[in-house]
Amino acid sequence: MAEQNRAPLPHAFHPEVPSFTVTSTDLTPGGELDEAQALTGGNVSPQLRWEGFPEGTKSFAVTCFDPDAPTGSGFWHWVLFDLPVSVTELPGGVGSGEFEGLPEGAVHVRNDYGTRDFGGAAPPRGERHRYVFTVYAVDREQLGPDADSSPAVVGFHLRFHALGRAQLIGEYGSPAS
Repeated sequence: MAEQNRAPLPHAFHPEVPSFTVTSTDLTPGGELDEAQALTGGNVSPQLRWEGFPEGTKSFAVTCFDPDAPTGSGFWHWVLFDLPVSVTELPGGVGSGEFEGLPEGAVHVRNDYGTRDFGGAAPPRGERHRYVFTVYAVDREQLGPDADSSPAVVGFHLRFHALGRAQLIGEYGSPAS
């Protein structure tokens, strides 16, 4: 996929908010996703740690979005919210859907695979896609949607309740043959 033909990043149409820092032992900014983060290679959510979020933050949300998916609307791989402000790190694999290692009250909504967990990278053969991992600092303890909401509804709420955003972008591609 040529750079000039790539879709905009998911926050291109959201109001500007301060940024903060997110790091990962599993992702290098702009680097290749590990096979562990691929759907067929392990399907494991990466470790994420964040700091420097805005004062007034009351909870966090974490998403993974592929803007390059050939759907016309991108592809949501992970949507997790209502993480307490005391949680500033997620260990690798916490997005399994079992909620092991997540605080009580955290909410996973269905990703575009139809499951309530992290769904790994799986671009069509011969394509290279970006995977945007975003941590949102939220101005309320509970964002509002429930586990039956769509990623779009969660995104709508985040548009109005994000005090800040931090993102890591990794890429993943599959061979043409």
